[in-house]
Formats: sequence, structure tokens, C-alpha cells
Amino acid sequence: LCFPQKLWKMVESDQFQSIWWSECGKCVAIDEELFKEEVLGRRGPLRVFATQSMKSFLRQLNLYGFTKMQKSFRRSASLPEFLAEEAAISAHRQILYYYNPSFNREHPHLLEKCKRRVGLKRRAPDAPEMDER
Repeated sequence: LCFPQKLWKMVESDQFQSIWWSECGKCVAIDEELFKEEVLGRRGPLRVFATQSMKSFLRQLNLYGFTKMQKSFRRSASLPEFLAEEAAISAHRQILYYYNPSFNREHPHLLEKCKRRVGLKRRAPDAPEMDER
């Protein structure tokens, strides 16, 4: 499975407590410390992603078009999300919210549009142009 498909399966699964849909189903919520332990800390055949680094995982989110969202101070109305927020606050942990228009709980068919961004390599501003000969 590619990265967005693995992420979708995790968010939909009851197996992981560190990642879930936001109340509206348009964002992915991640309890950063628990995610490091529960997902990135896995070894061997239980390993989910090729990386064990949170920084690399977040880079993958960005490469697939996810953007970090700031959570408003309004508390969540859904009980599971509210309880997760409460647990994170009491443990001084951070919950990260990421949004991608093609990653939506109500529209799983959009997942196929969730592609890795391909960018041009940047050239130093004062680097000379290459001669094609």
C-alpha cells in the first residue's frame, strides 16, 4: 500500500489510539507522543511505515499535500475526540491536525487523487546555467 492508503487504514482502524479523524472527518488528528510510541516504534513485521522518525513521517504528509491546521480553542463536541484532547492536555502532549482535500472520511473515493508531489530541484540563485552540449 502507498502512504495515503496506509494512513487511511490506520485512521479507520480501532487498533490505533494515537491517530483518528477530527470531528468533521476532514482532518487527521495525531497525538504526537503516543504516535511515536504506538506506530513509529514498531519493529519487524508489525512495522507500518519505513521510518521511525516523526520528522520523516511529517515530511511524507507534506509531500502528499497535507497541510498542518491550527486547532481553534473551541473544544470538540465528539466524545472520543474530546477525551483524546483532555488526555493530551493533562499529559502535556501535542495533538497535530493535518488536512488534505483528497483525504476525507465521507469521500473515500477521493483517496486515489492523493498523490505524492513532484517538484523541480531548486538551483542556487547565482548558479550558472548548464550548457546542453
